[in-house]
Amino acid sequence: MSGYDYDEFEEYEEDIEYDDDDYEYDEPEPYIWVDEWEVSTPLGGGFSSLAATGLLPMFAIGASVVILLVFLRFVFSQVPEIEIPVSVLQTRASSPGAGSIAPLFTPSIHFWEPQIIEWATQWQLDPNLIATVMQIESCGNPNAVSTAGASGLFQVMPFHFQGSEDPFLPETNALRGMAYLSRSLESFGGDVKMALAGYNAGITGAGRGEALWPAETIRYTTWGVGIYEDAKAGNNESATLNEWLSRATGMCNAAEKNLGITP
Repeated sequence: MSGYDYDEFEEYEEDIEYDDDDYEYDEPEPYIWVDEWEVSTPLGGGFSSLAATGLLPMFAIGASVVILLVFLRFVFSQVPEIEIPVSVLQTRASSPGAGSIAPLFTPSIHFWEPQIIEWATQWQLDPNLIATVMQIESCGNPNAVSTAGASGLFQVMPFHFQGSEDPFLPETNALRGMAYLSRSLESFGGDVKMALAGYNAGITGAGRGEALWPAETIRYTTWGVGIYEDAKAGNNESATLNEWLSRATGMCNAAEKNLGITP
């Protein structure tokens, strides 16, 4: 660099004469307010622009949510109560006549009525269903034993008992029997016929379909459903029970004798 300070614009500044008459200047209007937001923001800025792009949409969304919640609350308040299927109500303690069993059962079943009501409450089962199972399983004989090895009031198989449990003790037998009956009901959605099939043939066996049920299970469900339907209706007699009794007279006579109902 030389000692001379060169101004690249100097030569132009020296040769050009500026005449103010060649240019027109816009005088600012005295009452116009220039908002820096209007210059810097794409939509014109300022508070109104900020509101348009932020606060107002937020307010609109909030209001929409509130309106939606109010609407949903109104809609759900108008929805009728869901009714539980009748088949389920029929097998629960809340069914009509849950405080007693139907009069059509044999004396050996009525002998156990207080305990049946207690077990029904404990397991949330219809006492008429418990009475039906007891009727066709043992006719109320706590000492009954089947050729298959089932024992007691509810003819429970040995593998359902634990350790030193006495299968002939009514409370123990009812505990294991009602546990399985309740499980069967739950497995088949409260369907009484399927639950009875599960109690007789096993839940897995019943689940294979009626076409594959053994003849004993088909007879068992025919007797059971027929007796239970009559009991649920509060009938004094049951044609199905009478037909079953004609084939099980010896079992019921033994039960009544064992209980001291007959000499």
